[in-house]
Amino acid sequence: MRLLFVGDIVGKPGRRAVHDLLPELVRNRQIDFVIANGENAAAGFGLTREIVEELFENQIDVLTTGNHVWDKKEILDCINDYESLLRPANYPAPAPGRGSVAMPAVNGLHVGVVNLMGRIFMHPLECPFRTAEREIERLRMRTPVIIVDIHAEATSEKIALGWFLDGKVTAVLGTHTHVQTADERILPSGTAYITDVGMTGPFDSVIGTRKEIILERFLSQLPNKFEVAKGDVRLQAVLIDVEQASGKALSIERLSLPLRQEQC
Repeated sequence: MRLLFVGDIVGKPGRRAVHDLLPELVRNRQIDFVIANGENAAAGFGLTREIVEELFENQIDVLTTGNHVWDKKEILDCINDYESLLRPANYPAPAPGRGSVAMPAVNGLHVGVVNLMGRIFMHPLECPFRTAEREIERLRMRTPVIIVDIHAEATSEKIALGWFLDGKVTAVLGTHTHVQTADERILPSGTAYITDVGMTGPFDSVIGTRKEIILERFLSQLPNKFEVAKGDVRLQAVLIDVEQASGKALSIERLSLPLRQEQC
């Protein structure tokens, strides 16, 4: 079984990369199931109903999110309408939506997805480690194939979760920093790991935002409005081959695919 996880989709350029590159990638690499982090897809901050439906139409099976999930207020009214749109599972109980799901792949096998958010330098949510244990126990009744998106700032927290869940899930994949790391590996008990999958969006930027705006912020320390950049658009992702019966990862491969200039 072959799974693809697409790194944080940023704004219209990121959505264009998904539209233009993902269907061909799925076809050429014979991918059975696609997960993507979409929390920055609406002008860099949050999601709207229209954008959620656009991304699902482009062969994404499950959307995960993170700290920007609530940035567009309309998501509060529609997140419960989509079984495969997740928010971090360690938000406290009154939060709408769900933090995990098991969905069928094209080969008929269900894939479990758990969305978590770290706590170091981020919101003080419930413990992602204990939340992961609870969600995984429930999903394992339906499938041995479970992917965890840990949306976190601190490298140490992501790596610690990878070791904590080694042998319990198929993959622990970091998101949030928008910088793809080169530490992909299979942990000793069969769990694929990477600290950050990267970004799907404009790389002529500072993690997706126009570099001039970020430089002005750093130099003046005055507030300004962030705008999504446009140039050097890429789709970053990881491709994971899985042994279906056990749910163990066989391999993990980093991808960074440029959007040709004429496609932009």
